[in-house]
Amino acid sequence: MNWKKATLLSIPTAALVGLSVLGSKMYRYGFQRVDAPRIPDTDNPDYLAAFEPVKDWFSQQAKEDWWLYTDDPKNKIHALYLPNPTPTDKTVVIAHGYHGNGQSMIAYAKIFQDLGFNILLPDNRAHGESAGEWINFGWLDRLDYRDWCLELVDRLGCDSEIILFGVSMGGAIVMMMSGEELPVQVQGIIEDCGYSTLHEQLAYRAKVEFKLPAFPVIPIASLINRALLGFGVNDVNSLQALQQNTRPIFFIHGADDQYVPTKMCYQNFDATSAPKEMWIVPNADHGESLAVNPNEYQHRIAEFLRRFDL
Repeated sequence: MNWKKATLLSIPTAALVGLSVLGSKMYRYGFQRVDAPRIPDTDNPDYLAAFEPVKDWFSQQAKEDWWLYTDDPKNKIHALYLPNPTPTDKTVVIAHGYHGNGQSMIAYAKIFQDLGFNILLPDNRAHGESAGEWINFGWLDRLDYRDWCLELVDRLGCDSEIILFGVSMGGAIVMMMSGEELPVQVQGIIEDCGYSTLHEQLAYRAKVEFKLPAFPVIPIASLINRALLGFGVNDVNSLQALQQNTRPIFFIHGADDQYVPTKMCYQNFDATSAPKEMWIVPNADHGESLAVNPNEYQHRIAEFLRRFDL
């Protein structure tokens, strides 16, 4: 083999090696645990304006620490339970987003308490007080949240009524839960700006943030994830789960979402034949629908719950 042929072969080989290294670095960047502050870590004034008034409210609430899998330290999962001051059988389970924690969702919790619900605020795996070193983007979390629902029924009784609510990655969690066999007490789902599939979301972020191609970066990250967590990127799929959904579901998404593209909301909406509603919120970026129009946000949720007698 002459030097010209060797050079021609070495160029794509070096490129592939370079992309493989980038894929590994991207995996660590995107999937490794990052403990976030107890309040939203943002400079967005609208978001902070929506969050600030509820901090005092939250500090005054009765709270209980709940745990799952206490005999398994590597999988121990934490949640905060806030009973409604007026006894009720209705509970909302609120799923937080990427790099968040249960307490970062208290602005939403206040809405549901005002609507007469008890509140359960889990910390996802590799977030908050829950165990885990690698973020699973909702695929394992969906089963933890199913077990939280079973725990609620055990503690509060068979007459319990449960609503699932989630934002961003939390939105994907509750959508993926819809494809599971859930307790009959789970009666409705509300998701805000969740992604349709993890592959599409990672491909979009790789292009926007790093100018990287989906191949081979995402397949490499998927192989690493399968070795560490037991599943591939393509398994994390809201669309497939929604095809099995039978419960009323409300989709919310910001019209100007630059993180999870708004088109994903339409994909999610089209994926389910269950009773459904959708609200695309004008002028809202990712996770900002509540901040942009808090009164309308609460009104829309209340109307959805009323319409389906939830």
